[in-house]
Amino acid sequence: MDEKERDSAVSLNRRNFLRAGAAAGALAAGAGAARAQEADPLITEVQPWAQGWGDGVDANPYGMPIEFESDVVRRNVGWLTADVISSINFTPIHALDGTITPQGCAFERHHSGAIELRKEDYRLMIHGLVDQPLVFTYEDLERFPRVNRTYFLECAANSGMEWAGAQLNGVQFTQGMIHNMEYTGVTLRTLLEEAGVKPEGKWVYVEGADASSNGRSMPIEKALDDVLVAFKANGEALRKEHGYPVRLCVPGWEGNMWIKWLRRVEVTEGPVESREETSKYTDTLENGISRKWTWVMDCKSVITSPSPQMPIKHGKGPLVITGLAWSGRGAVTGVDVSLDGGKTWQPARLAQPGQAMALTRFYLDIDWQGEEMLLQSRATDDTGYVQPTKNQLRAVRGENSVYHNNGIQTWWVKANGEAENVEVS
Repeated sequence: MDEKERDSAVSLNRRNFLRAGAAAGALAAGAGAARAQEADPLITEVQPWAQGWGDGVDANPYGMPIEFESDVVRRNVGWLTADVISSINFTPIHALDGTITPQGCAFERHHSGAIELRKEDYRLMIHGLVDQPLVFTYEDLERFPRVNRTYFLECAANSGMEWAGAQLNGVQFTQGMIHNMEYTGVTLRTLLEEAGVKPEGKWVYVEGADASSNGRSMPIEKALDDVLVAFKANGEALRKEHGYPVRLCVPGWEGNMWIKWLRRVEVTEGPVESREETSKYTDTLENGISRKWTWVMDCKSVITSPSPQMPIKHGKGPLVITGLAWSGRGAVTGVDVSLDGGKTWQPARLAQPGQAMALTRFYLDIDWQGEEMLLQSRATDDTGYVQPTKNQLRAVRGENSVYHNNGIQTWWVKANGEAENVEVS
């Protein structure tokens, strides 16, 4: 059966399901996943919320999610770190759809806690191998030509606990060190050109204003390419935990390069290795040798629903399988989904054409009849790179690393609709 025939069969099954529901005297709602009985008082009777006034427009000067969605929050894992000041929490990607992450749900990673820095007190210095050292205020940055760019930010340790096998039972915890937002700001290239980079300037060293400073070095080619000095996200000011008032965006590269509370950019002849970078962000192989400067986040995907935190609740019938895909090397061009642990694959539907260094949403519509499934997704990007299995990664890199795990994730969906994090050989 080719792709067109399969899509037609799924559509026919869905229509038959709806007809069967109607024939049984039920009213099919939406995709047929829920039915309302003819005598359902929610349909036939006026409900309390329709019998009086609701809130006025001044009830919530800054809009917040309704109380019924209070479980859609960032979560941390207490035993991961000794203290929450230098720790991480996780984006609830299982409960979101589309691709843009609300700022209030976007994961946090701190090395010395989130600081409060007023815009009026903000300063950004560019110095080193430049023609004219400069110091910018926040208002100065606002006067430069600005751009809007949508990028994903992924922590290098995302999925890090999965190297040794299936660990945490939830997509939020295994893959939730990621978010995707529309950033507004000034290109770093614009500011470097304002200062004038000398010919011997081959690298830049960037650091933040917090106690850890979290300094990082990057080649001048990347700094002059697509790096952004951002002061807005999703149309509003950055949140404190995301580096208010100004942060660095380094598209496609690991999250520790995205310096928050950006205060200094130094142009140098070579890399300046910070203690954090040397001691932490390297990938140790099976033989004890570490790979260095593995900045790019490779092509990856994950099914967000069904998943351990998003079990199938509606029973048999039409089921939407959905997830996210991304690549730090370019745009996602396709995602395949397997229902049987990688034995067979079928192409998923991309909600929109893939965008470079941004999340891509995918869907697969099936007719689920209660059979067990081993759900997997496999992404491909425009360089031709195909997301590997965990075992393919381990064959090359062993199990000593905690970084850059882009292996295929498996969810075991049981007959009752519940899901569990498992591994397949």
